[in-house]
Amino acid sequence: MLPRGTSSMPPPPNPAAYFPPPRVTLPSGLEILRTYSGAVIFLEILFGTIVWILVASTRVPLPLLQGWVMFVAVTAWFLSIVFLCVFLFGYANRIAVNWNQTDFLFHGATFVFYFGAFLLQAATTSLHHFPRKFNSTTQEKILADHEYNISIAASV
Repeated sequence: MLPRGTSSMPPPPNPAAYFPPPRVTLPSGLEILRTYSGAVIFLEILFGTIVWILVASTRVPLPLLQGWVMFVAVTAWFLSIVFLCVFLFGYANRIAVNWNQTDFLFHGATFVFYFGAFLLQAATTSLHHFPRKFNSTTQEKILADHEYNISIAASV
């Protein structure tokens, strides 16, 4: 028999013991550049810079469409640099986040935004042959031939 006032049930377990901090399987430091994730981040920064330069170098016939393309390019470029710095400087080991899932979500969201920007830039480029009427006697194309080529490069 148990003494009076005691229970036969053990005390409840500590919930923290059942949820260990997530493991970081992506390396820190310069080793991140040797992984697929590091290569994709580097390519996002490189191609984001190219898109940013190409769209900024043309006349903007449709500000709403190309404004979104610039927003995506600049924002994704900045966030890719921040995300890369988290691994380069070892902050990933200090922040208790599931970095594998965060990496997957980051690249997935970046893909969706870049794909939407591609569609808008391609739509702007496809309007190349339509005339822009200033008045009844003057007509000009929405994009000049040089700007059309730059817009194609930005779309790709």
